[in-house]
Amino acid sequence: MSDRELVGLGALAALLILLLLRLPVAVAMLLVGIGGSFVLSLVAPFLRFEPYLRQFKTLFWNTVASYDLSVVPLFVLMGYLASHGGLARDLFAGIQALVGRRRGGVAMAAIGACAGFGAVCGSSLATASTMGRVALPELQRLGYHPRLATGALAAGGTLGILIPPSVPLVIYAIVVEASILEMFQAAILPGLLAVLFFLVVIAIQVGRDPSLAPAAAPLSEPERRAALLRLLPVLLLFGAIILGLGMGLFTPTPAAGVGVCLILLYGLVLRAFGLGGIGRLEIGRAVLDTAVTSSMIYFILFAAEVLKGFFARTGLPAAIASAAAQSGLDPWLVLAAMLVLLIVLGCFLESLSMIVVVLPFFWPVLLELNGGEEVAASAAAYGLDAEELKIWFGILALVVVELGLVTPPVGLNLFIIGSLAPHVPMRETVRGVLPFLASEGVRIVLLLLFPVLSLGLPRLIGR
Repeated sequence: MSDRELVGLGALAALLILLLLRLPVAVAMLLVGIGGSFVLSLVAPFLRFEPYLRQFKTLFWNTVASYDLSVVPLFVLMGYLASHGGLARDLFAGIQALVGRRRGGVAMAAIGACAGFGAVCGSSLATASTMGRVALPELQRLGYHPRLATGALAAGGTLGILIPPSVPLVIYAIVVEASILEMFQAAILPGLLAVLFFLVVIAIQVGRDPSLAPAAAPLSEPERRAALLRLLPVLLLFGAIILGLGMGLFTPTPAAGVGVCLILLYGLVLRAFGLGGIGRLEIGRAVLDTAVTSSMIYFILFAAEVLKGFFARTGLPAAIASAAAQSGLDPWLVLAAMLVLLIVLGCFLESLSMIVVVLPFFWPVLLELNGGEEVAASAAAYGLDAEELKIWFGILALVVVELGLVTPPVGLNLFIIGSLAPHVPMRETVRGVLPFLASEGVRIVLLLLFPVLSLGLPRLIGR
């Protein structure tokens, strides 16, 4: 291993240590990128430090002034408007009116509402936090066992990362230069599969132990009709966005723009009729929250470009990919090891950090093991060409990252739900989430064995 590669390896170790110490990810990447480049200029004088710094004059602008990235603040604003405008409440109440009368139906309604809210929010942590505030009081009021209530909401929160539109999907597509629209299309079926499995898990638990979920009293007909009436426009909105993206009727950026306008209009109409909705103060808060969150995302992407430039100068990613290709290891074994490592790291890092820090190292390795950029699918190790491999691996990676969010003892969603239910011991929440973890394991195996679950819709629409 050359001196440059040793510097890169030491910088990678330093980066992981800084992240585990909870230093903000953008700051950690900037420190490692700039500090590592200075050390590199001492080890290899021909890699001068001053030209590396000069790129900063235009690097930030070149990073954020991208049409593809314009979708990020729009999707973030959709999520905040939906939260402030009461869409999460209407979604949960409407689905509860449909299925709440059956035993375990309110927990199932919470899963469905998490899926729907995730379709406009794009963040697992925000989905868990918002739906926890909306659904947890109702589950407690009806006498649901704390284990089932908190476990279902912690697991349901993970749906925000995969069900499109999803900010992590956008960032992944940009990092590996994949099609954002195809990534959205590929995520639809795996996301719906997660919803189905979670519903099955609740049904099995309640069937085995009815005391977990007492039968709910039916709503009066006027209450049920009002809840369904409020649900209809929400479903039409979510359905239009998901189906439009899934069928290729429009691209993500126009979809996000239209979604923002429709959610804003919905909230204003409700306010005008005295039914809650969103007022000027909530709109201002949503815009401010969007500015803060989007700035954080752009800062992380800028820092990732700085770090990527440093690692490219060390030659470490290419060396790792070459070593993996020449090692003789089974490509499927390497893929499985990557997924396990992502689950472990997902317990400590949020999804965006994982995508910009870890995946740029994993992707070149998989590409080399698969045979390179130009290899045909019939001759590739995974039976996929390079473009399909990007999509398939991206879905797998995000699924296991979301699994890390609810993996005991440090899954972030567990702590979010725990903060909303301080009277519930953490061990009860952990016990509640374990059956959902088992269903996620089954889903990962299915996605590994049957890539068509991820690639079927992009292939169908791309014909």
